[in-house]
Amino acid sequence: MSGTYLGMPAFPKAAAAFTQDSRLRANLTHATRTIRDKRVRAVAELDDWAQLRLAGKEIKDHTLRHLDRYLLQAEEAVTRAGGTVHWAADAAEANRIVADLVKTTGEREVVKVKSMVTQEIGLNEALAAEGIRAYETDLAELIVQLGDDLPSHILVPAIHRNRGEIRDIFRDAMGRWGRPAPEGLTDHPTDLAEAARRHLREKFLRAKVAISGANFIVAESGSLVVVESEGNGRMCLTLPETLISVVGIEKVVPTWQDLEVFLQLLPRSSTAERMNPYTSVWTGTTDGDGPRAFHLVLLDNGRTDTLSDEVGRQALRCIRCSACLNVCPVYERVGGHAYGSPYPGPIGAILTPQLRGLHSEVDASLPYASSLCGACYEVCPVAIDIPEVLVHLREQVAEQGTGHRVERAVVRAATWLLDHPAAYSAATRAATRTRRLHPRRLPLPGPPKAWSDTRDLPAMPEQTFRDWWRKNHGERTDPR
Repeated sequence: MSGTYLGMPAFPKAAAAFTQDSRLRANLTHATRTIRDKRVRAVAELDDWAQLRLAGKEIKDHTLRHLDRYLLQAEEAVTRAGGTVHWAADAAEANRIVADLVKTTGEREVVKVKSMVTQEIGLNEALAAEGIRAYETDLAELIVQLGDDLPSHILVPAIHRNRGEIRDIFRDAMGRWGRPAPEGLTDHPTDLAEAARRHLREKFLRAKVAISGANFIVAESGSLVVVESEGNGRMCLTLPETLISVVGIEKVVPTWQDLEVFLQLLPRSSTAERMNPYTSVWTGTTDGDGPRAFHLVLLDNGRTDTLSDEVGRQALRCIRCSACLNVCPVYERVGGHAYGSPYPGPIGAILTPQLRGLHSEVDASLPYASSLCGACYEVCPVAIDIPEVLVHLREQVAEQGTGHRVERAVVRAATWLLDHPAAYSAATRAATRTRRLHPRRLPLPGPPKAWSDTRDLPAMPEQTFRDWWRKNHGERTDPR
C-alpha cells in the first residue's frame, strides 16, 4: 500500500476486501476492545462526566457560532507574542505556505509531531515533491512511514499491525531512513521502543525545522496545545529553530478555563488516562527558550462549508479522541483504510464527505458505512450525534440522484403507497396471502441482486398488523 488515499475504491468495495483479512480483524478486535474497556473504567471515575460532556459540547457550539471573532482574537494574540499567522483556504495553499517557509530556512528535512491535519492535506507528499524530507516521530506514525503504509486509526495509526509485523518493518526499512535497527531485534515492546528511540534521537538533535498540528488554540492568549504520550512532541516543539504549526480553524477555544474542560475529556476518551503524560503549550516565541521563529498556518479546507450546514456542522466539535472508532462494529471489522481518508470510523464517515464534498463515489459511500447503532454517539465526549449526521448526509446523497434508476423507482413507488392508506392496506394484505410464494433473494439482475446478496428478504407474517389488531381489539379501536 502506498502513502496516499487517492484512487482507493468506494467503501463497500474496500470493506468487502478488508473483511477477508483475518489477521487484520484479529489485530483490530484485540486493540479496540482493550482500549474501550480501559476507557469505561477511566470515565466511571468521574461523577460529573455527563456535565463535562455537556460543557464540552456547549463550548464548541458557542465557539463555532462566533468562530470569526475568536480566530481574529487568536491571530492578534499570536502576532503579539512574536509568531506569524498564515491563512490557507485549501490543502494546496497550506502545502505551498509550509514548503516555502521550510525552503526559506535553507533546510531540506523536517521532524514532525503526529498530525491528522497534515495527513488530510497530504503535506509529506507535497514536501517530498519540493525536495524536502519529512520524518514522522510518533512511534505509530513512524511504523506507518517506514512500512510505506497509511494510518488506519486516529489515535493509534498502526493499530492494524501486530508486533511481529512491526519488527519486520523496522528490520527492513530503518536503515533506508537513518539509523538501522539493531541486530537480532525481537518483537518485545521494550526492544521495539528502544530501536525507535535510537533511530529518532539523531533526527531530533539534527533537525532545524519542526512541523506540528495542535489539539487546541487558546484565543485569549494565542497559545497552542499538543497532548501526547511519548515525549516526541515535546522534542519537536522545543529543540528546532523554526516551528511551523498547521491547524484547522475549528481547533480554537476561547479561554484557558474552556481548555480545562477538554483536558479532562480528551485523555479519558482517547488513551483512557486521567491526564496525558505530555501536555505541551507554547505562545509565540521566547528569547533563549524554544524555537526562534514560529509560524501558525490556519487551515479552512472545507470547514467553512461544513459550518454552513446546521446539522452537519456538529462534526467540527470533534476533538480527535477516537472513542467512536473503538466502539464501532463496522470499524472493528473493516479497519481504517476502507474509509479512503485520514479520518476513519464513524467520525470520518461524517467529516470527510463534508470537507471534500459528496462528489466522488468514495465520499458519497461513506455516510452508508454505518449500522446506525448509536454506540458512537454514546461515547463521544462532545456529544456529536453521528447517526443524525449520517442520515442527513444520506439524504443529500439521495437528492443528488446518484442512486440506480431501479432504486429511485422503488423509492418513488413506496412514497406513493405510503401516501395512500387504502392502497397500502390492500398491498400488505396481498403480500401476507402470497407469502409462501416469496423468494429469499430478489430474482432481478443488477443492483437488486447485489442488494440481496448480503440480505435475506424479511419473512412475511400470516396477517397484517391492522388485521391482527381488529381480531384482538375489535373494529371500534384504531391502532394508529
